[in-house]
Amino acid sequence: MSPPPDTIRTVNGYDKNAYTYYPILIVGAGESGIALGARLMLEGFDQFRIFERQAGLGGTWWSNRYPGVACDVPAAFYSFSFSPNYKWTSLHPGGAEIYKYLSDISEKYRFVDKIEFDTDVSELRWLDQEQVWEATLTHLVPGTGDLSRREREKRIAEHGRESVYLRHEIVRARIVCSCAGGLVEPNAWPSSIPGRDTFEGPVFHSARWEHNVELKDKNVVVIGTGCSAAQFVPLLTKEPYNAKSVTQIMRSPPWVVPRPEEPFGPELYKKYSPAVFGMVPGLAWLFRLACFAQGEKDFFTLIDDNSWNHKTRKRLETQMIARMKKMVPEKYHEMLTPDYSIGCKRRIFDAAWYKSLNDPKVELTTKPITKVSPHSLMIGPGRLYPDPSDKDSKVPTNEETIPADVIILGNGFEVTTWLHPLKIRGKNGEYMQDVWDARGGPQAYLGLAMDGFPNLFIIFGPNTATGHSSVILASENMVEYTIKVITKILRGDVALAEIKKESEIAWTKTCQEKLKRTVFNSGCHNWYQTDKWNATGYPYSQIDFTLRCMFPKWGDWDLQYTRKGLLKKQAQRALNVLLLVVVIAGPYILRRQSAGSSANLQGFSHIAGWYLKQALLGVSGLVNRAITMLPD
Repeated sequence: MSPPPDTIRTVNGYDKNAYTYYPILIVGAGESGIALGARLMLEGFDQFRIFERQAGLGGTWWSNRYPGVACDVPAAFYSFSFSPNYKWTSLHPGGAEIYKYLSDISEKYRFVDKIEFDTDVSELRWLDQEQVWEATLTHLVPGTGDLSRREREKRIAEHGRESVYLRHEIVRARIVCSCAGGLVEPNAWPSSIPGRDTFEGPVFHSARWEHNVELKDKNVVVIGTGCSAAQFVPLLTKEPYNAKSVTQIMRSPPWVVPRPEEPFGPELYKKYSPAVFGMVPGLAWLFRLACFAQGEKDFFTLIDDNSWNHKTRKRLETQMIARMKKMVPEKYHEMLTPDYSIGCKRRIFDAAWYKSLNDPKVELTTKPITKVSPHSLMIGPGRLYPDPSDKDSKVPTNEETIPADVIILGNGFEVTTWLHPLKIRGKNGEYMQDVWDARGGPQAYLGLAMDGFPNLFIIFGPNTATGHSSVILASENMVEYTIKVITKILRGDVALAEIKKESEIAWTKTCQEKLKRTVFNSGCHNWYQTDKWNATGYPYSQIDFTLRCMFPKWGDWDLQYTRKGLLKKQAQRALNVLLLVVVIAGPYILRRQSAGSSANLQGFSHIAGWYLKQALLGVSGLVNRAITMLPD
């Protein structure tokens, strides 16, 4: 009789110190959490729980609901390989459609009931004696998890803790997987701009869009020119928003490349692509492969820094500057010409932003905000770009006052504060953030694991983001790697899985050295890195990352085997050696024995050899099954 499976259960239920135990606790129900939940269900393991701070699943696709929000990677490449979607209505579907895809995944694999919303995992603490993680759950007032951290703090200051927090709960888990995303916590009001409190109109971040704010006939100021702003700014002067004016303040120009268009046009693509992809075997897979290949081409021609790529980038930069000058008014030509290499910052795949700069209601400026008044902003004197010391520049620096009724922040996210505000305390009582500070910056082996933190896996951790490929692909690769490790634990073969310290340090050193030889380190100010540390970018191609995740280096891990696991490992090793001996030596021995005999004897020897090999394989299976029945 096999041992009972590891199950969710209440421990010491009649005691005041009772707690709920989870075999697997997952933090976050974004893309990575959804992928991990689906893969666990496919593996036949349903004893897990996903805790999500927000009121719905989807992560960044739940929180980002600004006008025009859409995927800037071709959608064929923005779905999981184990459940591809061939019914996208566009090559770049909107946020609502992506949310529906992720929601459909949770329904298809039947783990909707395993997601607990409005619940924040605020702290993790390793209990060495019990060899489990203790997690502090904070149950929130419904909907308050959708607010940013600063908004929650403000609400507490004004209305008390009970306006945000309902209760705290302590639970335990054998395995913890953090699937907390990076594009969730929005950046605050820029500290370089004084007088925020004097403004009397609405101020909000694009990632927390306030749809109840009326923009019609209002003077709108947008701070930032990143990917989000490039999607929503072109819509603000049109129906149904009808802003009176839009002034967009830019710190430095992004590199803007044309967004790939649908084959045969958007209408035909929307009408026929779902049917065509469904009817022609392999076509959708080939299209997905083509999208992947284009992304990898961008890595080998843009991201990796070498003399060949310098020339390639220069050619592309010349083409993109020429395209820009054809599309925008001449007064913007100088301020929209970047002074850094293409690829150093995240590129904007543009469909409408450049065109919107021809709208007389839209004004782009690089003058800094120097004063905030109740209904206006003073910009200038000076400029943020080009360098104010450049005397030959014709970009204006004069002081002027612009009307402002609404201010929208499009200034990005807190992506360099990994896992914050989650506190994680490991084996030696050290917090992960303190370990990172001591070692130079946020890091993890393959972005997945840290020594001193056993049975803890970080999906989409430090140094896993790409500047050229699909987040979905990278996330799925990390999920597949994690599944390979935790199935050893779930089957009872391994009690603890911890990356070796020397392996983690060696990987991080290699990573940081390689990143210095990429375009990310070519001189621009980007969100991939701080002054001395790049904790965001992956320095190699996604082909490289896929292979690393497909074939783990088990020698880099410290796996604490159970009695059953050791017996199984030793028996399997002995059987493998025996089988190898039979395969190599068996035919030779049988040929020697049948030398000089009749053809019938030779035929018999071959048949006997085949049956011997099959018998050994059968014995191997029986031994494995017997070992799995042993108690841990």
